[in-house]
Amino acid sequence: MRKLIFSLFIAAILWFFMFSSPTKSLLNFWWCMTISALILSSLAFPHIYINRQCFSLKKQFVIGIIIALGLWGIFWLGDFISSQIFDFARPQVESIYQMKDGNKAWFIGILLLFIIGPAEEFFWRGYIQSQLSQRLGANKSFVFTTSIYTLIHLPSLNFMLIMSALICGICWGGLYRLNPKNLPAIVISHALWDAAVFVWFPI
Repeated sequence: MRKLIFSLFIAAILWFFMFSSPTKSLLNFWWCMTISALILSSLAFPHIYINRQCFSLKKQFVIGIIIALGLWGIFWLGDFISSQIFDFARPQVESIYQMKDGNKAWFIGILLLFIIGPAEEFFWRGYIQSQLSQRLGANKSFVFTTSIYTLIHLPSLNFMLIMSALICGICWGGLYRLNPKNLPAIVISHALWDAAVFVWFPI
């Protein structure tokens, strides 16, 4: 349990530096995010287990694509609805996309697809939620992991980003809760969704 708490503390510190107003202007977000992803991966990998006997890469890839497409659709609809209700919604979304400024789209896409997206899932679902399931049970671990995943985005003070983290946490955490064997598909969906929403098909 101490290792879990330490890992969550590290994640909270990293996200604070990336998203809080006093510090984010001092850093290159994408390099910082990549380094953070590698740190979290190093904490997670010793604890991740995938049952290869039940593993079909083709099946996992197809499921991952379906999840990514569905989540993109949810965000497209959510953006449309929130823009009609809240005046601040679209400006806050645009501020998220401004993080791409000064960086090549292909470069961001590669980082999201091969490092950042997979690393987040290996850490949050493959490590944190998995380990907590053994201690607290599947339902409590889902709620706890999703809550922490959402809360570490609070330093951004961006309501739309925080809600995005909540929705993604519920989606990926819920899918892991239903079937932990689909972790590869969840990892693939996160990587594809990240690249799609930031680079290929921005909302």
